Amino acid sequence: MFYSEVSLVGASVSNKPNFVLMMVDDLGIGDVGCYGNDTIRTPNIDRLASEGVKLTQHIAAAPLCTPSRAAFMTGRYALRSGSVLSKTTRHVLLFVGGSGGLPPGETTFAKRLQQQGYATGLVGKWHLGVNCEHRGDHCHHPNQHGFSYFYGLPFTFFNDCVPGQGSDVLADLQQTLQNLTMMLGVGFVTLVCVRLCGLFEVGPWLLVPLFFLCILATAVWYVPFMLLPTWNCIIMRNREVIEQPMTVETLPQRLLGEAQNFIKRNADQPFLLFFSLAHVHTPLFKTPAFAGKSRHGRYGDTVEEMDWIIGKLTETVDSLGLANNTLMYFTSDHGGHLEDSSLATGQKGGWNGIYKGGKAMGGWEGGIRVPGIFRWPGRLAAGSVVDEPTSLMDLYPTLKYLAKDTQPDRQLDGYNLMPLLEGKVGRSEHEFMFHYCGVYLNAVRWRDSVFKVHFFTPNFSPPGAGGCYDTGVCLCHGEHVTHHTPPLVYDLFRDPSESRPLTPDTEPRYAEILEQTAKAVERHKSTLGVEGQMTWNKILWRPWLQPCCGTFPFCGCKEDTT
Repeated sequence: MFYSEVSLVGASVSNKPNFVLMMVDDLGIGDVGCYGNDTIRTPNIDRLASEGVKLTQHIAAAPLCTPSRAAFMTGRYALRSGSVLSKTTRHVLLFVGGSGGLPPGETTFAKRLQQQGYATGLVGKWHLGVNCEHRGDHCHHPNQHGFSYFYGLPFTFFNDCVPGQGSDVLADLQQTLQNLTMMLGVGFVTLVCVRLCGLFEVGPWLLVPLFFLCILATAVWYVPFMLLPTWNCIIMRNREVIEQPMTVETLPQRLLGEAQNFIKRNADQPFLLFFSLAHVHTPLFKTPAFAGKSRHGRYGDTVEEMDWIIGKLTETVDSLGLANNTLMYFTSDHGGHLEDSSLATGQKGGWNGIYKGGKAMGGWEGGIRVPGIFRWPGRLAAGSVVDEPTSLMDLYPTLKYLAKDTQPDRQLDGYNLMPLLEGKVGRSEHEFMFHYCGVYLNAVRWRDSVFKVHFFTPNFSPPGAGGCYDTGVCLCHGEHVTHHTPPLVYDLFRDPSESRPLTPDTEPRYAEILEQTAKAVERHKSTLGVEGQMTWNKILWRPWLQPCCGTFPFCGCKEDTT
């Protein structure tokens, strides 16, 4: 397909490819048919693989949403931008009304393509912050990071958005504050009764401050946490809040419709669409057309609905005659959440196949090895498979190359994938990959063979389990991890499940592996050092930063879909 030459931001945009990037939330690599699942139906994703290139060792830069997405968008480890990690137990943004997020000075692939004259759009989940200093500054907003159009969730889709599904946000702190409030209330009522009954003298000097302390404690607990659906479960179109709280039941159809319409509106010019699905993060959808249709309960239903959505978007590209000039990409931000289950619905998180671990488990393979599929008819050979290590961070330099962006850039950790995808080279440029758990370097992957070295591992609980079921997610510090001296070493080529640590007796190159990875770590760490965006004061709720439709705190509106 050919385009008339258009001048935008001083850049020529003629004859440039389109990009449709599709990212699912929390999908396990073992949930997809072309990666070995024969019980959940994913024909549309499988079709993309059969018509394009499947990556078998595609690695997320982090096992959690916010850091993985920051790395994906910037082509750099999240630690470089300071946008996501901290020494707290929390490594993702928790409130839309926090001040943390992707720093305004960072460069995303969307900003690069926008400068090259592309129409750029993000539909779906963002989860990289909104405001910095006051409501409406939108310093972290997608519009500030190169997306000319945004429709979707500035936060994420989480359990608090659906009544009866529990809470994902600081549940332990919520319980502590609630208990404290109740204790103060009981104490106040007791002292009032004592005074009224004349048992002993209780002066106003005690009752009045205690009364106001009860009010303050109630506000600190109730306002941020009991109103979470209003604060976090919102939909924005560009910088405007158009639904608060959002109507969950129609969310999948609306996101799909917006993605399709963006492609149709921009079919006559080069465009970038990042379609960031709310699926398959909990709470799971209950769309009637898919409910009860899979062999794996509500989770399987949700995966099959997600596959249908991928198929409809692919159909839109094909029906407009754009396929031969459009690079389509499918992936997940990290592995499935193993610990998420309930008696009522069964397993609510994904399956990571033969790989150990899952979401939030540092460098274990199950949390970071994700599907990676590229389709570009006429440019990429159908049915190809790449077994080399690749990364979500590779998208940035790949898109930059294809958009003919030759401007200098800051230090990147990703590499242009086109030589691998086109079969022009047989070896990945990723000599080493670094796997983080929070700010802590957890493991290092060495391309040679492929070896992986773990410096510490999360302590699964209860003992003998395959995840951190006692805490809900694995943590990265203190008593929650075990440090290994010497480190654990695995040969992923022969032992992809990471079940048999190597020793000097079983691996002749054992000492060399440790020596080479130690040198790589030293080189890597010498390039780091930025201000963190995930300190407690930046991730907690600030009323003056809360996006709101209406007059704060009386926020509330519904999207006009007529």
